Amino acid sequence: MDMEKKRLKEMLPHLAEELEGKDHKTSTTSFRLELQTEEKASLKKSHSYVPDAVDYICRCDNNQQAEEIICYLENRGDINCEYARRLRRQLREKGLRSFGSKREEDYYLKQGVL
Repeated sequence: MDMEKKRLKEMLPHLAEELEGKDHKTSTTSFRLELQTEEKASLKKSHSYVPDAVDYICRCDNNQQAEEIICYLENRGDINCEYARRLRRQLREKGLRSFGSKREEDYYLKQGVL
């Protein structure tokens, strides 16, 4: 095992330093429960991007607003009841910011999405 560490340090010194150190940690402030939503999130840099339910929820200031968004999208048929149920459960159990940080005015313009 000791030889493997030495070899790693020789071949990839910066990676070895990151693995051993505690200063190079990355924190996660949000997560998405659905793989398809994650894949959509990676397309945000596209000029034809259409915001999804999570994007609208991230604009909310409180849980009540998020619930109203979910109801609206469900009633309109933009999301199905199963997905709405999962969004509500995440909102209830993990909180509003589990969907992502607050999206301020002109967020998409500043990100170069639109």
